[in-house]
Amino acid sequence: MNENINVEVVYALPHEQTLLRVQVAAGCTVLEAIHLSGILLQYPNIDLTKSKLGIFGKLIKPETILREQDRIEIYRPLLADPKEIRRQRTEAGKVMKKGGGEIAT
Repeated sequence: MNENINVEVVYALPHEQTLLRVQVAAGCTVLEAIHLSGILLQYPNIDLTKSKLGIFGKLIKPETILREQDRIEIYRPLLADPKEIRRQRTEAGKVMKKGGGEIAT
């Protein structure tokens, strides 16, 4: 019996999101579904050797076997470390607060 399952492949850029629905054979891996979806043709800049993958926000390996209605998410690499950005914002806030003037009454 040749059973198929329905999955989604999702990729997002800052101002554009793509969601592709694809029907794949039961037992299909995440990596196989990504290739079958055609998303790599639409976004040739996706590097699956560097991109992290997830299903509903949970990181997974490309060899993960899919289940019915899974949503495969292809994550872009971070441009900046979130911890570093928070540190910079904290430092900027301290500098701004140091010179706070008094309000004249």
